[in-house]
Amino acid sequence: MVPGDQLPSENDLATRLDVSRTVVRAILEKLQGEKIIAWVGREKRLLKTPEDTDRLEVQEGMLDEQQLERQFLDWILRFDVPPGTALNVSELARRFPVTPHMLHEFLASLSRFGLVRRRPKGGWELMGFTREFAIELSEFRMVLELNAVSHFVQLPPEDPIWEHLDEIERKHARLAAEIDERFHDFSLLDEEFHTLIGGAVRNRFAAEFQKLISLIFHYHFQWDKTDERQRNEAAIDEHLRLISALRARDGAAAVAAAAEHLKTSKQTLLSSLRVHSLA
Repeated sequence: MVPGDQLPSENDLATRLDVSRTVVRAILEKLQGEKIIAWVGREKRLLKTPEDTDRLEVQEGMLDEQQLERQFLDWILRFDVPPGTALNVSELARRFPVTPHMLHEFLASLSRFGLVRRRPKGGWELMGFTREFAIELSEFRMVLELNAVSHFVQLPPEDPIWEHLDEIERKHARLAAEIDERFHDFSLLDEEFHTLIGGAVRNRFAAEFQKLISLIFHYHFQWDKTDERQRNEAAIDEHLRLISALRARDGAAAVAAAAEHLKTSKQTLLSSLRVHSLA
C-alpha cells in the first residue's frame, strides 16, 4: 500500500489475518496512535509507509494465566469450535502456547463455570456457550451487580472510584456526541463501566465470576450487528442514568436504573445468540 490508500473493513482484515475483530481493532488503535493510519468512523486511510522502527518486538515465551484466559475465551466465544468437541490438551498447549500442566489447571478452573467438563474416561470436553448458560449467567450477573451498586453509593467521597466514575461519564458523553461514527466502540466502554461497578465490592468470589461475565458480555457485541448503533445509543443513555443516580448517592434510584439496564442487556445477549441459532 502507499500513503492515501484505504484499508479494508475490520471484518475483511479479520478474515485475511485469521484473527478476531478484537485483535484487528487493537492493531488499528495502535497504528492510529502511532499516526501510521487515520481512522474516522468506518474510513481508515494509510498516512505513511511503516518503517522498521514502527515494528513491535515479538514476545517470546509462554502466555501467563490472564493471557491464556482471554485467548481461550476468545476462541470459544467466536464459535470456532462447536459444543461437545473433545479438547486435546497437547494441541491446545501448542496453540496458545502454555505448558500442558498449566492448561489442565486452567481447564479445571473453567469447569466450575460449566463451559468445559472432564470426560468420564479422561480428557476434557467443551460444553460451549448455550442459551441456558446465557440465562443463568445473566441472572447471576443481576445478583452481583445490584449488590455492587448498593455498595457503590455508600463509598466515601475520597474513594478514587468516584474520579474513575467521572472519567467514565466523560467517555460516555464523548461517545454519545460521536455515535454515528464511533458506535462500534461501545463494547470496550461497556466492559470498562461494568468492571468499575463490580470493583465497588471487595470480594474474591465475586471478582472470580466478574471476569467471566465481563468477557462474555463484551464478546456478544460482535455476534449480532442488527441495529447496533441504536442499541448502543440506548445503552449509553441507560449507563448515564445509572451514573447520575450513583453520583447522587441515591441507592434506590441506582438499583432501579441498574436493574433496567441489566434486563435490556440480557435480552440483547439472547438476541445475539440467534445469529448462531443458539436461542
